[in-house]
Amino acid sequence: MEKTSAPQGAVNRGLLFKRCTLLLPTKDRLKYMHKVLSEISCFKLIGCPRPLHCLGLQCYGMFLQILTAGWDELECHRVFNFLCELSNLPRKVQIVVSSKPGSARKLELRIRLYCRSVLLNHWIHRSDSAFWLTRILKPWPMVNQARLLYIIFGPVSSLDGHVVWQKMIEGPTDETSLKGLADAIKLLYDTEAREWTADDVISLVDELSVVPREWLMENNARLLILSGNNICFTFMASKAVNGRAVELARLVVFLALVCEKDLYCMDWAVKMMQKVCKVFSTPGERNHFLQCVENAFAHLIMDTLQAVLSGDRDEEDSSFLNLFHLVNAQANFHKEILYLTMRSSSV
Repeated sequence: MEKTSAPQGAVNRGLLFKRCTLLLPTKDRLKYMHKVLSEISCFKLIGCPRPLHCLGLQCYGMFLQILTAGWDELECHRVFNFLCELSNLPRKVQIVVSSKPGSARKLELRIRLYCRSVLLNHWIHRSDSAFWLTRILKPWPMVNQARLLYIIFGPVSSLDGHVVWQKMIEGPTDETSLKGLADAIKLLYDTEAREWTADDVISLVDELSVVPREWLMENNARLLILSGNNICFTFMASKAVNGRAVELARLVVFLALVCEKDLYCMDWAVKMMQKVCKVFSTPGERNHFLQCVENAFAHLIMDTLQAVLSGDRDEEDSSFLNLFHLVNAQANFHKEILYLTMRSSSV
């Protein structure tokens, strides 16, 4: 299904089908929908031989969005259960989340395309998007939710569309590779996603940061910045409350580094640290954390300097460039602290 008029055709058919079945109960409407659509291979999770170049699933999603617009949650639950039964989605998800990442690449791609094109991409209201994403994730344990979130929203190869599992592990990545994950996290944290508590979302972010193995801290920091102030602060406050000051201090350093590299305002990182300091219950705990921040800066700069002095430079000379950014990040971070201190003392 490749014609450019196909999406509009799907909208028109959705409207016609909705009007023709208006007086029928949901169960019967879904039965007729199955009868109408089941013969089209491009509407199946595993049907089209060229899924990346086919509009079939996109049209299916648009048809579904038009049909279910205005339906209540109970009816939409029935639609999701119907789609799961029709596509055998739970069984296929079970296969990929239980397998070694990348060992079922084609199935990972099919699940990603089906979830995005049929269930997630066409909703106007964030509450609708949150509802359908919740239906996809909630049946699974947290560790599998993180894997599934990465499959649906993580970075993919520009060549074949397959999920790139090593992207967060092998080196610093860019905003483009993280934007989909950050947007999904923000959607779940939104107050309209009623089935998710703040603790649920923070646990999911924590779990995501070890998919498939522990991410580089810089990529963690970049994801938190893209996820927004509320999520970033809640994540950091959780570490402060749980006594993970050393880990939190390293995160502060990498937040400063990302601000330096990506040209964000450094005073944001300082104000975030200042806000987190208020979470500590005693001055002793707060001072220990601040000392950990300084130690983290020193250790990271020394480690990077050692890499430069070892002479193991790649074509991009990344070790020297990292050292350059780190030193500038430290200088600008402390400059903002000095500004803040001087403003406070002059009041």
